[in-house]
Amino acid sequence: MSVTDARALTSHELDDAIDRLAVGAERWAHLPHDGRARLLREVGAAVAGVAERWMAAACRAKSVPVGSELEGEEWLTGPYAALTAVAGYARAYDAVAAGGSTLAGSRLQAAPGGRVAVRVLPENAQEGLMFHGFHAEVWMPPGVTAEQVRRDAGPPAPTSADRGGVCLVLGAGNISSIAPLDALYELVAHDRASIVKLNPTFTDLLPVYEEAFAPLVAAGVLRFVTGGAETGARLTAHDGIAKVHITGSVRTHDAIVWGTGEEARRRRAEDDPRLTVPITSELGGVAPVIVVPGRWSRADLRFQAEHVATMRLHNAGHNCIAGQVLVLSAGWPQKDAFLDEVRAVLARLPARAPWYPGAAATMARVAADHAGAEEVNGRLLVRVEPGDAACADEYFAPVLAWTELPGEGASYLRAAVGLANDGLAGTLGANMIVRPADRRALGAAFDQAVADLRYGTVAINAWTGMGFLLPRATWGAFPGHTRDGSGSGTGVVHNGHLLRDPERTVLTGPFRPFPRSVLHGEPSLFPKPPWFVGARSGVRTARALTAYAAAPSWGRLATVLVHAFRA
Repeated sequence: MSVTDARALTSHELDDAIDRLAVGAERWAHLPHDGRARLLREVGAAVAGVAERWMAAACRAKSVPVGSELEGEEWLTGPYAALTAVAGYARAYDAVAAGGSTLAGSRLQAAPGGRVAVRVLPENAQEGLMFHGFHAEVWMPPGVTAEQVRRDAGPPAPTSADRGGVCLVLGAGNISSIAPLDALYELVAHDRASIVKLNPTFTDLLPVYEEAFAPLVAAGVLRFVTGGAETGARLTAHDGIAKVHITGSVRTHDAIVWGTGEEARRRRAEDDPRLTVPITSELGGVAPVIVVPGRWSRADLRFQAEHVATMRLHNAGHNCIAGQVLVLSAGWPQKDAFLDEVRAVLARLPARAPWYPGAAATMARVAADHAGAEEVNGRLLVRVEPGDAACADEYFAPVLAWTELPGEGASYLRAAVGLANDGLAGTLGANMIVRPADRRALGAAFDQAVADLRYGTVAINAWTGMGFLLPRATWGAFPGHTRDGSGSGTGVVHNGHLLRDPERTVLTGPFRPFPRSVLHGEPSLFPKPPWFVGARSGVRTARALTAYAAAPSWGRLATVLVHAFRA
């Protein structure tokens, strides 16, 4: 039976589709690990074959002209992300098939607070050169030993209770790789087949997904359908679904679990959820960008202003991980100069109309609620105080709020972490910008601040969005949310080493691009990142990265570097 639009499926056909997925999950559970690796490599070849069409379809969904500089975003967050994920999972299966661990060759080290950290970038020489100056670690919860980490990593045991059956994946409507990556994680981490309901935004990508993931569809472990809220309701209520995973809003998550209106209030009071199967989720939040004050050069101010603009304006601001609240020190002598550079970047970048449903209304509401809102080339810059709506409401639009806190040094940093943890909604990702000399001066106080941040991804001199693209990093909210207090969600995805119950990912990048990095003593040869908004060679670099991910080689890496250094 071919994958079709769920609006055309009868109840019998839908029953049959889910039954077939259940059978496929059982077959997958008995497939040897080397056979799984081969199947995933077939997926990689299929993704590479449709990469151009995938990019073009995603551009059409967002009204992005193919051939424009914005095309680079769709290469990286579409086929490139899928290619790196399937390759990472295939390598994990190879290691297990050889009698080893998914952590074979990985570096484990101590992290603050009695934690063990697993290095996930770089893990080989080519990664070290391609992302020179960046490194990333997955931190495990305090008290978990290195021995436990190595012992527990890997695919689920046949006796695991959290495996098998059929998952309903309710896909996001902003990034085209999210839904298939969520389904892949269910397959490799839980031996679970998935029926993926696409967000209406990506309806036209259905044939691309079908072709890109044809080996898994043919194996009976993956199905794609489209449709609206009614389709989602039919699927969540189906008794053949063993689990639900959603990437979306808290509002949608809670409607699935509890219902709406009076029904939701009654069910919450009686602890009687509508959804009786487990649910995991990624629900976004209000992401902080904490700037540690220091003596920055004019070039530093400009570069980091473009960095902040990237965090906010990538994908026209329609990202759950978009930096929303810029946190500054009130006593920083360069605060006003930095804000002026931010305004200049917002004005310099080509105008881009919001494309996600509801974004224009959000911007109108923000402008009406903030008398001092600055409109800069179709974007809003808003000064707020802690407790403002911008701290509680994920805008999902090109709106950058900024606030200031008293203090300097360690006292300011403690206040900024306190605001991030207790004054902003969600725990998905937090960004920190700090000059290396200032980080060294803060010493243990800075390390403690990182450990104190309750976020699933913490990025230092990098954007947490890069963490989404790292296949062995974890992606999800900080642990601790519940069905009744969903916050930024529960569970993780990606997690290419298949670590058991990780806590967070910590990503660190260079404060300055090459060559200024080397001139100031930073051991980094990385130029301006190709994902920066306004990068001159972003499209060429993104294409080259996708080709490299499809078939890594030193020659293809050289092509990536040639384009990257023209950014």
